[in-house]
Amino acid sequence: MKKRSVKPYKKRSSKASLIIKVTLLLVASLVICVTAYGVYLTKQVEHAANSAYEELEGRQVSTQREEKVEPVHDNVSILFVGVDDSDNRGQGSENSRSDALILATLNNKTHTIKMLSIPRDSYVYIPKVGYKDKITHAHAMGGTLTTIETVEQLFDIPIDYYVRMNFNAFIDVVDALGGIEAEVPYALHELDEFDKFTINLQPGLQHLNGSEALALARTRKQDSDIERGKRQQEILSAIIKKVASVGSITKYDDVIKALGDNMKTDMTFTEMKSFISYLSKGAPRIDSLTLDGTDDMSTGIYYYQLNQDSVDEVKEIFNNHLGRNESSSSLTSGNTSGTDSAASDDNSAVE
Repeated sequence: MKKRSVKPYKKRSSKASLIIKVTLLLVASLVICVTAYGVYLTKQVEHAANSAYEELEGRQVSTQREEKVEPVHDNVSILFVGVDDSDNRGQGSENSRSDALILATLNNKTHTIKMLSIPRDSYVYIPKVGYKDKITHAHAMGGTLTTIETVEQLFDIPIDYYVRMNFNAFIDVVDALGGIEAEVPYALHELDEFDKFTINLQPGLQHLNGSEALALARTRKQDSDIERGKRQQEILSAIIKKVASVGSITKYDDVIKALGDNMKTDMTFTEMKSFISYLSKGAPRIDSLTLDGTDDMSTGIYYYQLNQDSVDEVKEIFNNHLGRNESSSSLTSGNTSGTDSAASDDNSAVE
């Protein structure tokens, strides 16, 4: 019996082996390119974060903290400072008054955020100068550090981190997220970031781009600074919820890169990633707080006179949420329901 020839099989086997090798080589090359591109993007993001980093001179940690907090494990506070440092104002980022001040505390166990917009005309004690004035003037008197010290003195809590953003940063973040959903209370014909009347919005729930969101956050012609503060909290809440959504996971890098030179913060790149990790667990419950007060023109200059009982109430809420009041255990010990009822929904300061 003649032996079967195997030469054709060897040729087919050799050709198949070659195809597999070429395919593996192409896949390996693709993986290397994707990995290299990923490293490149990561480096870009890290560079943007490092450019935004600004440690305030003489302040590595709040005087009300014994040691620096760790965002992944500790309850922390963040002060958001919005400034208008546009060329039209000619003030610069450090000499400008703060256009918006939002204080937020994050509780890791309950996965909740307490948020307060501080009325810019609030008449408060400013430690740097030793007298009372509008809180918006604190930034012009001594920059971010003076603003932080003023807020710490007002509420007797540590400010662990600050984020100072100008209008461009705000616009870029919203645009990087693909816009946000926000309630427009009434028809708006407003100035854009270039002081041109290009913003036209209708009442109701609207999808807003960065410029439109900024105009909504700034307007107060048809109501008051208090209502404007509420809108700013709503817009910031919408941004937080958008960042926390599953669809925005791929946009985190874009958000950080969008900030660029338009933001300053004392958060390191690693700490920024920790906060993103906090949001990636799902949208936190956000409780908005308000400060009661009265309009005061007795001196010929408008001030917002804060109600001391309201200040004390908000102060207690923030301290409880940070776990600084040992007597309030429901915020810091095993709360299995996932909510923090103490000093929260039953409290008149919460909206």
